[in-house]
Amino acid sequence: MNILEIIEKKRDKKELTKEEMEYFIQEYTKGKIADYQAAALIMGIYINGMTDKELVNLTMAMANSGDIIDLSKIDGIIVDKHSTGGVGDKVSIILLPLVSSVGVKVAKMSGRGLGFTGGTVDKLESIPGYKTNIPEEEFIKNVNEIGISMISQTANIAPADKKIYSLRDAISCVESIPLIASSIMSKKIASGAAKIVLEVTYGKGAFMKTVEEAKKLAEEMVKIGNLANRETRYILTSMDEPLGYAIGNNLEIKEAVQFLKGEIEPKDLKEVVLELGAHMIKLAGLGENLEENKKIMLENIKNGKAYNKFVEMVKRQGGDISYLENLEKFEKSKYEIDILSEKTGKIKEVKADVIAKYVCNLGAGRIRKEDNIDMTVGMILNKKVGDVVTKGEKIATIHTNKATEKIKPEDIGIII
Repeated sequence: MNILEIIEKKRDKKELTKEEMEYFIQEYTKGKIADYQAAALIMGIYINGMTDKELVNLTMAMANSGDIIDLSKIDGIIVDKHSTGGVGDKVSIILLPLVSSVGVKVAKMSGRGLGFTGGTVDKLESIPGYKTNIPEEEFIKNVNEIGISMISQTANIAPADKKIYSLRDAISCVESIPLIASSIMSKKIASGAAKIVLEVTYGKGAFMKTVEEAKKLAEEMVKIGNLANRETRYILTSMDEPLGYAIGNNLEIKEAVQFLKGEIEPKDLKEVVLELGAHMIKLAGLGENLEENKKIMLENIKNGKAYNKFVEMVKRQGGDISYLENLEKFEKSKYEIDILSEKTGKIKEVKADVIAKYVCNLGAGRIRKEDNIDMTVGMILNKKVGDVVTKGEKIATIHTNKATEKIKPEDIGIII
């Protein structure tokens, strides 16, 4: 077996075997296959597609290219959740303590943000003292003892995926639904959960721009999950405008805490959290009726169990819970700049992509992996699409450490 024969088969639209997929992934990860040869094969896959067998075999080979997290020592059914990303997406921070309070075991490994996509790990680290990098044994112990732990991904989860993703980027093969699906699912499978709920986003602030593209990606990932013996479900979420009102690291933590305390409930955020949570509870075998599952979650917000579970997790992982008890303790940015409406009317658009890039440039995101993040900066929206505004009314507040000129609503993607 050699790489030239494998490239030739894919060029000629023939199905690659499990052994050929494993050979390619293993040898490329070790550096024994040259980038130009791997690029030829990836381009062949991009143009000619993959059969279901090829798709699952590629995914499993990438998952097995590094560490596989063994969650068998955790009592109960582990249900993982993954989102394809969005703007103001603090869903995991709300959802996972909430479903844990119902009895779902949560062993969550999350990533850091890159570009304008915010990372759950970065947001959690804005809580002083919270440790996202803990040993695997402690991670498992926490899940067994309190039902939840949220940490950062280990460096060696699906290393083949990292190499192939960089290559896809360099040869304009990023926008391939089978390759995106296998990339995401290889990391989910390596993370150890037997059951997975996917939130696939679409719109201006998402990778998939249309609901049709998002559905196609979701169905491909579900197919991989089920063929790999991981029961998998999905929901589709619009990401034309940011989720909730806060965008930025500690600003999103504060909004998440207020949500868990029952003090606020932004409609769009609430819908996503409850829909995902209802499916997670069902997959865990704790409730067959999705609407009843939503009622249980709402009750656990009302009675304080959801917030208390988040506090328990934060405390267990070294976080200073006094910041959760008194949100005013969080460090603030130097400047808070109110954006005022220049006319009376209705909000027509709140462009998630424009806001995300603006907030990233304030310092809330990374352009390069090694960049430091400013936990204090971001934006709070006062209005959403469809809301009525009057001239001079505040529609958003920018939290920044940079002095700036006057900002108009359209500069940050708000169209009236």
